[in-house]
Amino acid sequence: MEKGIFLKRGQCTILNEDIFSTENICGESIDLVVTSPPYNIDIQYNSHDDRTSYEEYLEFSRKWMERCHGWLKNDGRFCLNIPLDKNKGGQQSVGADLTTLAKRTGFSYHSTIVWNEGNISRRTAWGSWMSASAPYVIAPVELVIVLYKDTWKKTSGSRQSDITRDEFMAWTNGLWTFNGERKTKIGHPAPFPVELPLRCMKLFSFVGDTVLDPFMGSGSTLVAASRCGRKGIGVEIDPHYCEIAAGRIENEGTQE
Repeated sequence: MEKGIFLKRGQCTILNEDIFSTENICGESIDLVVTSPPYNIDIQYNSHDDRTSYEEYLEFSRKWMERCHGWLKNDGRFCLNIPLDKNKGGQQSVGADLTTLAKRTGFSYHSTIVWNEGNISRRTAWGSWMSASAPYVIAPVELVIVLYKDTWKKTSGSRQSDITRDEFMAWTNGLWTFNGERKTKIGHPAPFPVELPLRCMKLFSFVGDTVLDPFMGSGSTLVAASRCGRKGIGVEIDPHYCEIAAGRIENEGTQE
């Protein structure tokens, strides 16, 4: 097996590598990037420091977005799952800042999907209780920012869509409501549900397209790719999380 490749199963490939140094992804070979990067809110990952200054976090984000931009085809899309804002470590407009950063990196903006997580609360503090002194206003939602590389109209690929009429009608409404994933169930500190990348793939890519998750984590994106006939590539620096992802592809994906 090639250096850095942890697993190849069916249409899915796991790369146990650093996103900044991997050489296993060809330029302009990716149809869709779907990812939920680290949020810089001190989540206890095994192999990543999730507590840096906000300036360092933005520089980290710029660097990995640049790599993804180079890997995408000219008509490639980019679905970025990030919080609207955060108050841990200081109030920051994460959604607005990373959207602006992505545009500076070379991406063009298409739209924003608001994900209402029915079972997740983003509240970590009240601020001043029942007082106008210094209250915190926290929206319990996340965003899926939809961007693209050079052109929004997709002309490459099989041109075969697998989205149903009801799915198309529901998912083109930019408010998505479904539960987040429980970390105790998955064994990863910040998993996202398979439903999120599955919707992004069926809405923004064709059957047979290649989908990349540069922060694969527990492997939700690759499970979704396996289920809907896409080629999935996941990059993950931590070997234990690669093992979790491999097991989920085996147990939750559609095997060929």
